[in-house]
Amino acid sequence: MPPRLLLYSGNSGSSGILVFLGFLFLLLGGCGRDNAAVVDFERVVRIQKPSPPAAGKPLLRIAVGAMISPQETFASYRNLLTYIGRKTGSETELIQRKTYREVNELLGSGRIDVAFICSGPYVGGKEQHGFELLAVPQIRGACDYRAYLIVRNETFHGMGDLRGGVFAFTDPQSNTGRLVPAYWLKSQGEQPEKFFSRIVYTHSHNNSIHAVSRGLVDGASVHSLIWEHYLRIDPSLASTIRVIRQSESYPIPPVVASSRLDKEVRERVTRVLLSMHEDPEGRRILEELEFDRFVDAPQEWFAKLARIEKILSFLGEKGRAIEQP
Repeated sequence: MPPRLLLYSGNSGSSGILVFLGFLFLLLGGCGRDNAAVVDFERVVRIQKPSPPAAGKPLLRIAVGAMISPQETFASYRNLLTYIGRKTGSETELIQRKTYREVNELLGSGRIDVAFICSGPYVGGKEQHGFELLAVPQIRGACDYRAYLIVRNETFHGMGDLRGGVFAFTDPQSNTGRLVPAYWLKSQGEQPEKFFSRIVYTHSHNNSIHAVSRGLVDGASVHSLIWEHYLRIDPSLASTIRVIRQSESYPIPPVVASSRLDKEVRERVTRVLLSMHEDPEGRRILEELEFDRFVDAPQEWFAKLARIEKILSFLGEKGRAIEQP
């Protein structure tokens, strides 16, 4: 069966309507912080209320972090979740939240069983909640990615040229979408809130790309693989957006499980992921996602991210701007 429901926002009592206000750009007079705002490019999407789980089938609640917008996430991951459900004998439910923090909290409390999350939140969730690492995707033969600093203005050549400008972060806990550029600035003795005149939180990398392309912000830091994906879809982006800096490489965002999930179920999901490239249907779904396969990943791959998080935490930067409008 397909995933039961796409959930969005923290209101668990919603009527099944995913509210995404079209082109809402609170750049002027942001709420909650003097220089923080939210940009959104989507339309209202109506989704049916959930039906009761099929008799005798356990429910496997799977979250996908908001690295891309909810509509695209649902379209991209629906077949994968259906496949996981069938192979594990479960009924799957896709759960989404606006921020990485919300997903981490639900995963930590056991209200989500499995999640596809950003690398940065995984490192924090591993330390705080004991998240279990299941697998990471391999994409075009590699299991890593970078942060890309992207701009529209042809006169910008480095981070210093963005001083006093408007900058897009994706999420307060995003590795490429916030932690890496914050680390770059901290290394120069700067704070993002003082360096930029305005900070916009877009809550997805594709929204950040759109914001730069449309001239709504001066720059953004985005996930390299997501940028390259959209560049393949729309090569004209190369005429309006330039990559002016790249970070070192980091492990691709992983698939993780709640420490509260039954060990047998956790191992079953892991086996399905690691073997699906050997199955014709599994290979087709992987190709749709532009994945080669899922691979087993050692915890050591995430050591660089843990170091950045510790440095930012020590400098008092990681805790900034967590509460968003």
